[in-house]
Amino acid sequence: MPRIISIQFSTASKLYDFNAAEMEIAVGDRVVVETERGLSIGQVMRGPVERELESGEKLVTIKRKASFDDLATLERNKQKENEAFDFCLRRIVERNMQMKLVRVEYQFDGSKAVFFFTADGRVDFRDLVKDLAHTFHTRIEMRQIGVRDESKITGGIGICGRELCCSSWLRDFQPVSVKMAKEQNLALNPNKISGQCGRLLCCLDYEYETYCSLRKTFPKCGKRVRTASANGVIDKLNILTGTITLRMDDGKQIVVKRDEVLGDATTESAPVVAAVKPAPQRQRPQRPAPRKPEKKAESIEALAQKTETAAKEQKPQEENGQQRTGKRKSRNRRHGHRKPAEGAAPATNAPGNEPKRSEP
Repeated sequence: MPRIISIQFSTASKLYDFNAAEMEIAVGDRVVVETERGLSIGQVMRGPVERELESGEKLVTIKRKASFDDLATLERNKQKENEAFDFCLRRIVERNMQMKLVRVEYQFDGSKAVFFFTADGRVDFRDLVKDLAHTFHTRIEMRQIGVRDESKITGGIGICGRELCCSSWLRDFQPVSVKMAKEQNLALNPNKISGQCGRLLCCLDYEYETYCSLRKTFPKCGKRVRTASANGVIDKLNILTGTITLRMDDGKQIVVKRDEVLGDATTESAPVVAAVKPAPQRQRPQRPAPRKPEKKAESIEALAQKTETAAKEQKPQEENGQQRTGKRKSRNRRHGHRKPAEGAAPATNAPGNEPKRSEP
C-alpha cells in the first residue's frame, strides 16, 4: 500500500499528493518533486498516510529530500525573480502597456520564468516577451490572473485587522453572493462587505449555514404574534442574541426573548367588537331593454311589385342619361363650326353677310 503525502508549493496554495515510497519524511520537510513544468521544491503539509489508490489514480514518487544545495538554489532563484520583476516593470512603463505586474516565479531548474499579471482586457505583450527572453536567456511565460488571485499572491491586512484569509490559510475560493449578507442582517454597503480584491468578503460564507439553520427556529418578520403580556408584529430579529423586536399597535417597540413568544395572535385575544349589519339598500327596478321591431317576412307579391317599380324608375333615368350625353357632345363643338339647320336663314353676323354702309 503506497505512503501518500500532501505538498504545497507556495503559502496557502493547492495541495498535491505524491508517493513518499520508503523515505522517512515528516510534516514541514522540503522535498524535490517532478511536476509538469519541471523540477520544483515543495513543503510537506500532511504526513505519510497509507491508503489504497482509486481506480485510474497515479501518483508521482518524490525525488529526494531537499539538501543544502537545493535550498541555496532556491535562494538564487528568488534573487533572479526580484531582478526580473524590476526589469519587466520598467519595460511595461516605457511601453505604456495597460497591465499590472504581480509576481515573477522561476522554476527550480531555471528553465522557465513565469510572469503573473492582471489586466482589464487582452494585452499584446509580444515585444515585451522578446525583451525578457533576450535579457534573461530562458523561456518566458506570461500568465493573466484575476483580482482574487492577485490578493492571494500579494497579501495584506483585512478590515478585521488580521491577515487576509486567502493569503494565510484559505486554499480554494468559494462563491459568495449578496444573499449571504442579507441572511446575516449586514448592511449592504460595498465598502463594508468587500475585501481588498474588490469582491465580496470570503468570510461571508463561513457562518452562512449556521444563520440559515437558526433562522428556521424564529418566526418570520412581519408576522403577528402574541406573548403573555402583549401582541405585536415582528419588526426585527437578532439571531445571535435570540431576541425579537415587536411593534405594538400604538407604534411602540418592545424586545422579547424567542421563548416568550407563545404563538400567532388569534382573533380570540383581540378585543371583540359587536358586528353591525349594514342597512339594506333599496334596489332600483331595472327597466326592460327596448325591443327591436322584428322585420316581417315580405310576401312574394310585395317583392315582385318592388322589382317592377324599380325597373320603371330606371328607364327614365337611362333616357335622361342619353339626352345629357347628346347635349354634351353638341357643346364640345367649337363656336362658328356649328352646322346650320336645314331651311334656316344664314346668320347675319356670319362673315360675308355684313350689311353694307352707305357712303356720304
